[in-house]
Amino acid sequence: MVDEIMLKTVRRIADFQFGYGAGTSLFPDSCEFILSNTGRIRQIVDRGVRIATLKADTGLLTISIEGARRLHSFFEYPKLRVCVLSEVSSFIELGRSVFAKHVVDVDRSIRPGDEVLVVDEEDNLLATGRAVLSAEEMLDFERGVAVEVRQGVK
Repeated sequence: MVDEIMLKTVRRIADFQFGYGAGTSLFPDSCEFILSNTGRIRQIVDRGVRIATLKADTGLLTISIEGARRLHSFFEYPKLRVCVLSEVSSFIELGRSVFAKHVVDVDRSIRPGDEVLVVDEEDNLLATGRAVLSAEEMLDFERGVAVEVRQGVK
């Protein structure tokens, strides 16, 4: 009963944060929860693999590379994506930050602080991270970090 309530909670947060349907695509019924000392949800795992972490300060999710894979397959391009030049993809896969000068396309609804998926020009998932700039700024700026990568695919 408690797990059902927690599952419903994280699914609603995901739907709010990423868009309708994200909750069920990210968190199947087999999910388990790692709780803090106070009994609050901290991490959501599926078969031993972390999918997301619920941040205590914002109440929003940070997604792991497994969570990014699930969102990438669920949402069509360009939803949640920052597309970079394919020539820098090997650096991004290793977890390096995305610079504005390498961004070629972006979901226009991205705002600073949003969780994003970083993809190459063929829509191959490279990394997940947090947007530092808005979508418009990522395309306009020639300098500075556009996305702080949290985790690359390698």
